[in-house]
Amino acid sequence: MTETSTYANVTLDPRANVYFDGKCVSHTFHLADGTRKSAGVILPATLAFGTAAPEVMELHTGACRVRLAGSEDWVSYGAGDSFSVPGDSSFDIEVTEPVSYVCHYG
Repeated sequence: MTETSTYANVTLDPRANVYFDGKCVSHTFHLADGTRKSAGVILPATLAFGTAAPEVMELHTGACRVRLAGSEDWVSYGAGDSFSVPGDSSFDIEVTEPVSYVCHYG
């Protein structure tokens, strides 16, 4: 994984998505084909997220552990890793070092 990503013909929503009292902040953007993505940061915390659409979380910096809905197992991830979450589901994330990410939806 490279340290930067290039997306052609991007429309950025300048309004920040702020969750969990600022522990997670992201910006949504859309590609020319209508694909929706977000890029953000999660600060050290243990948080629970719900999903509507399937998601692939691509980590660029930091470290965390993730537990998918229905699992008792925590899996560790770091920079360069990614994990998938089904739609209409949830996951817990324990961030130990601030995580920057790109989330791919659908």
